[in-house]
Amino acid sequence: MATGFFRKLKERVTKPKAIVSLSLNKSTFALGENLEGTLAVTSEEEFDATELRAEFRCVEKRKKGRYVWNEATKRNEWKEEWETATLHSADVRASGEFHLTPAYRKEFLFSTSIPAGGRESYGSVDASVTWSVKGVLAVKGRPDVTSETVDVQVTKPAAAPTVVKEIVREVVMIPCAYCGTLMPQTSVVCPNCGARRRA
Repeated sequence: MATGFFRKLKERVTKPKAIVSLSLNKSTFALGENLEGTLAVTSEEEFDATELRAEFRCVEKRKKGRYVWNEATKRNEWKEEWETATLHSADVRASGEFHLTPAYRKEFLFSTSIPAGGRESYGSVDASVTWSVKGVLAVKGRPDVTSETVDVQVTKPAAAPTVVKEIVREVVMIPCAYCGTLMPQTSVVCPNCGARRRA
C-alpha cells in the first residue's frame, strides 16, 4: 500500500520518460507570414497526454535606470533594471489527448500566423525584441515535457516590386503629298521636304 502511494507521489513530481523535439521549416520568417514546424514525440513509458502544443512568444526587454536611496551610504545610487513585456503570445495545439506507450514515436505538424503589425527581431545593449517557440507535452497530474526553446528571426516583409506600365500609342503614318515620304499623321510639316501637310 505504502509502495503504491510513494510511486504515485513520485510520478506527480517527475516528468514522464518522453522527449519532445521541435523543428521549423526555416530559420527566418517575415511579419504576416505563417510559422510552420514539426513536433516529434518519443516515449519510454506508458502514460496519457492531455495536449501537445507549440508555445509561440514575442518578448520585448528594455533596460531602465533610476536613482535609489541607499540607507547604508546615505546617498542616491543609480540602479539599472530590465523591464519585460510580452508583445505576442499564442499556444498552438498540435494534438488533443492521446495515449503513449514505450517505443512510441510520432510527428505532429503545427502552424500559426505571425502578426503583420508585429515587431521585427532586434537586439542592442539596452533593448531587444525576441521571438521564440517551444513544444509542450502536457500531462495531467505530472510536470510537462518540453522541448528546447528555439529563437525565431522575424524580419520586415520584402517590399513588393514596383510595376511601371508603359502606354503604347499606335502612330498612323501617311505619305507626304509632295515627296511621298511617310510621316506621322499628327505632323504638320514633312520631315523630308518641309512642305506643309495638306488638310
